[in-house]
Amino acid sequence: MHLRAPAILLAARAHGENAVIARLMTERHGLVAAYVAGGRGRRMRPVVIPGNRVALELSAKSDSQLPFARLELEESRAPWMTEPLPAAAIQWACTLTASALPERNPYPALHCALDGLLGAICHARSARGWLGAMVAYETLLLRETGYGAPPGEAAPPLDAPLEQQFAAFRALHGPMGRHALAGSPGDGMAARVLLGERLARMVR
Repeated sequence: MHLRAPAILLAARAHGENAVIARLMTERHGLVAAYVAGGRGRRMRPVVIPGNRVALELSAKSDSQLPFARLELEESRAPWMTEPLPAAAIQWACTLTASALPERNPYPALHCALDGLLGAICHARSARGWLGAMVAYETLLLRETGYGAPPGEAAPPLDAPLEQQFAAFRALHGPMGRHALAGSPGDGMAARVLLGERLARMVR
């Protein structure tokens, strides 16, 4: 196995003394996991941040072996990880994607939508500019993974008032837990709860 592709880094778990196991989203190959040597070292630490766009080079001797990955930073989302609300939104979008999708199944529409969502989170003036995109991404993920459109009202327009966007976000909490993250290891919904709490402070 050998591939080169742009990717979005979703998660990095410590492995051994200085490496990480990274999970990345690619357009043509879907979700991939790989071993990144030195991932916790000084040079690579700024690269293996959730939400970062990277150039991925992946290699493995067989399909059963965990691939080795080389990563080069293409676009950093690190500056927004120091701001509570954008950081919570990036973390949830990445956690959801890493936990909900099966490995090596291509979801090009989700890859494109996730990249657009992360860009909106980083560059919009406020949550009003990206919360509708978050709701649209969650809805798309449910559809792409076979659960269809969530019950209830249609997602509001992207330029709808923040209160309306937040109501739609809250309405999706149940379907996210029951379907998208059902059976996934860990408490992925904790990231969504944290995002909801930070959004609620803006809506009050």
